[in-house]
Amino acid sequence: MAHMDRQPGNLDTKALNATAVTASCHVVAVPYPGRGHINPMMCLCHLLAAHGAVVTFVVTEEWLALLHAADAVPPPAAVRLRTIPNVIPSEVGRAADFPSFVDAVYTKMGDPFERLLDELDLPPAAIIADSYLSWAVAAGNRRGIAVALLVTTSPAAFSVLYHFDRIPSHLLSLVAVSDHVAGEEFLRQWVPGLISLRLADVKSISMATTVKRALESVYWVPKAQIILFTSFYELGPRVIDSLRSELSCPVYSVGPCIPYMMPQVNKSIPCSGNDVDYFSWLDSQKERSVLYVSLGSFHSVLESQMEEIAMGLRASETKFLWVARGNSPRMQEVCGKLGFVVPWCDQLRVLHHPSVGGFLTHCGWNSILEAIFAGVPMLTFPIAWDQPLNSRLVVDEWKIGLSLKEELQNDNIVGRDNIAMLVKRLMDSDGGVEGKEMRRRARELQMASLKAIEEGGSSNVFDSSLIGFILPPYDMI
Repeated sequence: MAHMDRQPGNLDTKALNATAVTASCHVVAVPYPGRGHINPMMCLCHLLAAHGAVVTFVVTEEWLALLHAADAVPPPAAVRLRTIPNVIPSEVGRAADFPSFVDAVYTKMGDPFERLLDELDLPPAAIIADSYLSWAVAAGNRRGIAVALLVTTSPAAFSVLYHFDRIPSHLLSLVAVSDHVAGEEFLRQWVPGLISLRLADVKSISMATTVKRALESVYWVPKAQIILFTSFYELGPRVIDSLRSELSCPVYSVGPCIPYMMPQVNKSIPCSGNDVDYFSWLDSQKERSVLYVSLGSFHSVLESQMEEIAMGLRASETKFLWVARGNSPRMQEVCGKLGFVVPWCDQLRVLHHPSVGGFLTHCGWNSILEAIFAGVPMLTFPIAWDQPLNSRLVVDEWKIGLSLKEELQNDNIVGRDNIAMLVKRLMDSDGGVEGKEMRRRARELQMASLKAIEEGGSSNVFDSSLIGFILPPYDMI
């Protein structure tokens, strides 16, 4: 974003007048300060700008610098970046003490955000805030500004949090439980709409060090005026319908909120210099022969597990492109000539490349949405928080993937032999019935995601609904 103004001054009223907009369609967007939250919020703001809204996009000073440093397309003129001070720990190394980082987000960002609201020349008609940012809801309520919450997890994970107080504590205290015990049947009664929910998935959320803060944010959900999911309706209709029946405010699926709505996904745009090598390598591979591997940028994987993954990929004799942040030279050495290891890539474009036939993923929600949009089946390796539940959806509910974590050994490591076996099963699109069926279902969901964003689709209806929520005068309830 090299062409964006780095100075955090007020909105340029001349520029706003030039686009013939009024205060009635000015939106303030504030994402949770993490890439998995900022990216979908920015995607939504691109779409809002295309429909005539003017957006003030609020980030910390550090995140403004990170966005400028990223190899990305600048936002449209109607999306202007504003900053609040760095009142939270640095993004660099935040995983070392994540609870303190989250506490700072919940307790220190609210005041500077409200000061920024008071300084704006153009008053906002609405605030769109990440669903974790309860102080944004409070600020909007105090000022009579309508608040829309953007949920950047799956609707299933949100539903678990929303219904968490219903789940009997004795279920969560169980140490080990079969997938088919009666307790899990009862669990699905307390969290409606989730056919494949398992205790292990809920426990992954309940055992997280930051779950108390996440549950605190749920308290504020009914105080917002509209709830938006980055998913699309067809991915979880039962969950969405159950939430619509319980929540008093409108609930919309507006996704997939991924970079398809941003210019860099256009296939006519040439690769940048950093992209040429791995795209040239992909161009030289056979159709659907490459496994794309990315385990996210935040939660870490044990070095011993990384070694097993590398050796398992080699043993599978499958070509692969691996994003290994911070350790790409070492992984390239271990992987040999079968793999191409890079520190970063344009993930959505890679997933759309015809040579890519599968995705080994940590099951971050944005990555799953991108894989579905590209029609690529997944090999899941969930690490923490909502990822085990997301993996459950991929493997058991949508049946578009296989789970590596089901092959855990006594040392909690998935061994190279099991990794090689599952890679072969996932990538066998020629003779294997299982692989063909997964690809068929992946194509069906891909078509559903495309239809959702077409005129009259389940996500496209938000154009009139959400813009209508912003444009007219809004009387707070």
